[in-house]
Amino acid sequence: MIYPQNSSHKLGFDDIRNAIKDLCMSEMGRGMVDKIQPMTNFEQIDKFLRQSNEFKNIIQNDQPLPIQSFYDIKKLADKAKLEGAFLNEEELFQIYLTLQTAFAVIKYFEDRNGIYPNLEALFEHLPIEKSIVRHIEAVLDAKGKMKPNASRLLAELTGAIAKAEQEVLRKIDQIYKHAQGNNWVADGSLTVRDGRVCIPILAENKRKIKGFVHDESASGQTVYLEPEEVFNLNNKIRDLEFERRREVIRILTELTNQLRPYVPILYSYHSFLTKVDFVRAKSLFAIDLGATMPKLLKDTQIKLRNAKHPLLLMASRENGKAVVPLNIRLDAGVRIVLVSGPNAGGKSVAMKTVGLLQMMIQAGLLIPADEESEVGIFKQIFADIGDDQSIESDLSTYSAHLSKMKYFTEHANGRTLILIDEFGTGTDPLFGGPIVEAVLEQLNHKKAFGIITTHYSNLKVFANNTEGLENASMIFDNVHLQPLYMLEMGKPGSSYAFEIAQKIGLAKHLIDLARTKISAQQQKVDSLLVDLERDKKDVLENKIALEKQKRKYEQLLAENQKQKAYYEENKRNLLREAKSEAQQIIKSANKLVENTIAEIKNSKADKSKTQELRAGLDKAFKANENKPVKPNKPVEKAESIEVGDWVKLADSENFVQVLEVAKDNLIVAFGELRSVVKRNKVSKVSNKQVPKAVKHFGTSSYTESAANFSAEIDVRGKRGEEAVAEIERYLDRAVMFGFPSFKIIHGKGDGILRKLIRNYLKNYPQVVKMEDEHVDRGGDGITYVYLS
Repeated sequence: MIYPQNSSHKLGFDDIRNAIKDLCMSEMGRGMVDKIQPMTNFEQIDKFLRQSNEFKNIIQNDQPLPIQSFYDIKKLADKAKLEGAFLNEEELFQIYLTLQTAFAVIKYFEDRNGIYPNLEALFEHLPIEKSIVRHIEAVLDAKGKMKPNASRLLAELTGAIAKAEQEVLRKIDQIYKHAQGNNWVADGSLTVRDGRVCIPILAENKRKIKGFVHDESASGQTVYLEPEEVFNLNNKIRDLEFERRREVIRILTELTNQLRPYVPILYSYHSFLTKVDFVRAKSLFAIDLGATMPKLLKDTQIKLRNAKHPLLLMASRENGKAVVPLNIRLDAGVRIVLVSGPNAGGKSVAMKTVGLLQMMIQAGLLIPADEESEVGIFKQIFADIGDDQSIESDLSTYSAHLSKMKYFTEHANGRTLILIDEFGTGTDPLFGGPIVEAVLEQLNHKKAFGIITTHYSNLKVFANNTEGLENASMIFDNVHLQPLYMLEMGKPGSSYAFEIAQKIGLAKHLIDLARTKISAQQQKVDSLLVDLERDKKDVLENKIALEKQKRKYEQLLAENQKQKAYYEENKRNLLREAKSEAQQIIKSANKLVENTIAEIKNSKADKSKTQELRAGLDKAFKANENKPVKPNKPVEKAESIEVGDWVKLADSENFVQVLEVAKDNLIVAFGELRSVVKRNKVSKVSNKQVPKAVKHFGTSSYTESAANFSAEIDVRGKRGEEAVAEIERYLDRAVMFGFPSFKIIHGKGDGILRKLIRNYLKNYPQVVKMEDEHVDRGGDGITYVYLS
């Protein structure tokens, strides 16, 4: 329960909804976003969060969902449900395309059975009813138009109309040429008036041809005449067309009757795709924010790590300002945090961040905070933000605040989160202070949770001495007189009223005069708070410096350990090779000694021979002693490859970017293609070695490209080679995204561009068929291309 109702708007939840709506593909999805509200059921919230997290994983790491055409088939099913009603060709084709999308999405998840269990629950027990598609395919062609042979009578009527139209064209062409030969015709060619093909005749010659005048030019010099012979043929065609229309309606009525039993399952398909669109939009919004799924708890507590306000994050992209993360914890020990500090120091933003993220979590939305964050579930969220004075209700600002305080104290409990901005403002602090202190004591007694911002000193003292409450302050740089927007738990903060007045340029004598008008005790307290703030800033800076030193020391220690391991390994290799070489030398020496002894024996101790052998032995020993020791090859360290690095494939020399590292395997991306390669099949390269074109192509978003891809390309007005080059790029993307067909708008003209394009497309094996658009929608000025 949210109280008051406008709290959602004041916390920014309405803006979150609007941002998600902009990411929906359908009006049905946007309708579901409008209904997003915080929930209190743990299982339902957990399911919604996990669905968004799974879809986020699909967008970032898996093949894109095959969502192409998606229409509101619920309205069409409602129409089909009525006896005697029939769906027209366009409506039936919308059902057909929507079912194709639904079947493709169901197949997508069936191929990944068990990987996305929460998303699979969206279509649990929903069958793929192919018979609906087959019924429609029996009547409509690939463009959604009725097949000429949908029935025997329709085929006969279509043939008869075509034959009659040819006869009309032949006859009127004959009459037109005869009139031209007699100079009866005005400038211009055959034209259509009131749906009839007419000849432009000079007014003075209109009685020379029997027929009916349908129109005349503005000057009256030209009349548009339909010859009598053609008139009768056209009437015959009109009768045939009426008869054909009746047959078309009969076929559509029969087809709608066949689909009527499937209305319930059409509702199910509509609901399934609407939910998919809804979850997809939430996940895209989460990716845009860098949002994650924190740990959801059943009890009431909050632990936010590096949390950021979503709307500030969205605004930071425009103004380029960094958003300072928030770390805060509410639990059984500290249920209410009293935030103090200077104006414009970030107190209200910190409070609103907690409130908005809590509403988002309970609405099933991922939040911009670390995954280690923990968020519980509150049954009630009460908020007092801004000025709610009302002339109609005769409420002043303070009265409006008191009315809310009355409601809070009466209805708060241990599962209530209370958010109050500038607690106690609107009246004399001398009397307002004790009232808000009493309210705070009552809320604490009821075990409520909350974030409260204030400037009241008595509340800071009360929070310091009361169990369940804790002071917190927004850190302020009192040297440069600027806020740092960082929340510090445990100590109250000064309002820095005099310092801020000094910074904006208020006269010094006015500030000094103001200092004399506050009590000595209050001045002493404020000075102590300023000193404390300064000390905290110094401690924080020292802490940051120590953390840097610690990280540097750990880095040096790690490097030292690596070098030590490297030299130890090198030492072991040197000893191993030295021992091996020594053993070899000993073996060679033993063999040489044995051979020398054998020679001496054979020479029967001949003195000269013995001296010669001894000299050879000495020479061999000296040669081994002077033999240089081969330096051991240093052990090559394995090249460190991380996510985001660029590597070069050994077999193709292509540059690819690393998306994921899994032991000895790397998941890499080349443009919009994903692949798995062995680590030892690539070599790491620097960013400078990668061409800019490859970088741009490699970092493009496949999901976004597929979502924005249009099945239509317009090349009118382009030169032949320009048009062909553009179509080549477009065709590659269409094949990559799996589009079954697309159309090329090239215009009619002399037909040169049309012929050039079609001849070029014939060389592509993926192109299975090309044909003109329907005459009513552009005819041979548009080419439909069908892909395998």
